[in-house]
Amino acid sequence: MNKTLFQFFHWYYSPEGDLWNHAKDMAPGLAALGVTDVWLPPAYKSADGVHEPGYAVYDLYDLGEFNQKGTVRTRYGTKAEYIECIRVIKEQGMGVIADIVLNHKMGGDEKEKVPVQNVNDDNRLEVISEQHTVEAHTKFTFPGRKGKYSKFKWDWHCFTGICEDGTISAIINEYGHGSWEPLLEQENGNFDYLMGDDIEFRNPLVREELKQWGVWYVETTGVTGFRLDAVKHISPAFFPEWLDHLRNHFKHDFFTIGEYWRDHSGPLLDYQEATGHRIQLFDVPLHFNFYRASLEGRDYDMRSIFDNSLVRDNPFEAITFVDNHDTQPLQSLESTVDYWFKPHAYAIIMLREAGTPCVFYPAVFEAKYTDHRNGEEIYIELNKIPVVEPMIKMRRDLCYGIQGEYFDDPNIVGWTKQGEDDKLYSGLAVLLSNADDGDKWMGMGRKNAGRQLYDICGGRPELVTLDENGEGRFFVNAGSVSVWVDNRYHID
Repeated sequence: MNKTLFQFFHWYYSPEGDLWNHAKDMAPGLAALGVTDVWLPPAYKSADGVHEPGYAVYDLYDLGEFNQKGTVRTRYGTKAEYIECIRVIKEQGMGVIADIVLNHKMGGDEKEKVPVQNVNDDNRLEVISEQHTVEAHTKFTFPGRKGKYSKFKWDWHCFTGICEDGTISAIINEYGHGSWEPLLEQENGNFDYLMGDDIEFRNPLVREELKQWGVWYVETTGVTGFRLDAVKHISPAFFPEWLDHLRNHFKHDFFTIGEYWRDHSGPLLDYQEATGHRIQLFDVPLHFNFYRASLEGRDYDMRSIFDNSLVRDNPFEAITFVDNHDTQPLQSLESTVDYWFKPHAYAIIMLREAGTPCVFYPAVFEAKYTDHRNGEEIYIELNKIPVVEPMIKMRRDLCYGIQGEYFDDPNIVGWTKQGEDDKLYSGLAVLLSNADDGDKWMGMGRKNAGRQLYDICGGRPELVTLDENGEGRFFVNAGSVSVWVDNRYHID
């Protein structure tokens, strides 16, 4: 069965604490569609309580159990609801991907005097001050938890850098002596620091604590995989050590995806090589190709849609996506694929052999929210994309066999899947247009001779009958997607 991931949240999901219950209730429907793995948002207590989506990490051990940061539950519910949600998802035969945020901590409980030196934000290797001492919230004692699960207390020796009053400072600790951890990523000179109190992975006590937490987390929740946040900003030496520890403890591998935000496959390939190919990565370059194609319309050359993408250069370790919580409107990384092109993009990630697709929550359940930009309140609607649910089913049922490529025109491209004999009605033909109506002669192999196919997307009324060579002329409307499937295959 083809793998399909589902991101069950968006940045502005309601803070009312119902997401775990909502995901539990929707699990049977997602499984029936053909979803194989559900990605859930960060489950631990945020420094901003319920007012932030979970990436401002405060206490990794508080899954909605302790009265900390003004709340017992997290933005998404209680610990008991989270564990029950995971149980039900797994009961439906799907895996559960936990969002793991280990780059930083925020919301320290006490201030400490910390030796630092300020650096240039645009070049963190450039020191712009003498060593001096500042008071910073770098001590984490978790008074609400009172040492349950772990007695480890975080202090300034556990961090490489902080940002006080808008100035980034490197901490003069015994591990780096004011230097950042070595990274592959050279943006801003060194991009170790992202936000909050940046975790010092050169500290062996920190690494040991995070490994113990990882074991506790898996044993407590039963998750089957991980989405690793901000790996671009974390030493590439850490996650292989962390994952190997979990594998050795549990005697199996975990499905693991990393977020490395770069618009070119080169840095992603370097990271995968450096981490021993333990971590698949989201195909950010492909997302940006979709984004540009959606803005340029007929002027975009569809033959170049895979240029510089991870799915082209390392298809077996690429997680493809159209949009996610970072790209949605009003976010700092906003690059939302225009609505007209979303069916094209989803066809590309769902109905081809390369890459593993991840469907974004609003594509199935929609999203409506307000936020502010430049003092102005803005209302956003991310509407459901009707073709996505049928595409998830077609990926499960039909998307098998040898793939034929027809990327020979700048505005109309297509591909075919010949199907497999042991999968009823499998095989399909896909045609995309970013300009005018058109057609293309495509083949599905001699074994499919005589099959009749219809456009399951509903754009074209005619049937296509394959000739003795398994070939036929397929059609597509202007700026549209047509997916041609066996006339006997129908989606309820």
